[in-house]
Amino acid sequence: MSQINSGRVLLGGLVAGLVLNIGEFLLNGVLFGKEMEDIFRSFNVPPPGGSFFVAAILLTFALGVFIVWLYALIRARMGPGPKTAIIAAVVLWFSVYVYTGILNTLLFRTPLKLVVIGIVWGLAEYILAALAGGWLYREA
Repeated sequence: MSQINSGRVLLGGLVAGLVLNIGEFLLNGVLFGKEMEDIFRSFNVPPPGGSFFVAAILLTFALGVFIVWLYALIRARMGPGPKTAIIAAVVLWFSVYVYTGILNTLLFRTPLKLVVIGIVWGLAEYILAALAGGWLYREA
């Protein structure tokens, strides 16, 4: 069994993170922009500012690296290729989108329509990111 190629994890992860960041901007900034403003207003909190966006972007790049790292870990057992990348994406999608989406819906009474669209969007976004990052990954 060969070692994980850290350089390729980072390269693929940054590409995956870029895909995720673009997807998150389109989802939250473009598609749900008005709804997000309404939610902030309903909780009487200001919209997020620059420091939030910097943290969110950096964490999303880290998530991209994590997706490719997970792909590298499980490809030893499941084999390289798109199927394994999709499995890595689904594991993280469930852990991030489904888990937090349902809990946030219950806690903050987020409209169900937004949650369902977000969860489906997230699945596509995570799969695209994992496929892009996994495509760049090669064993050491």
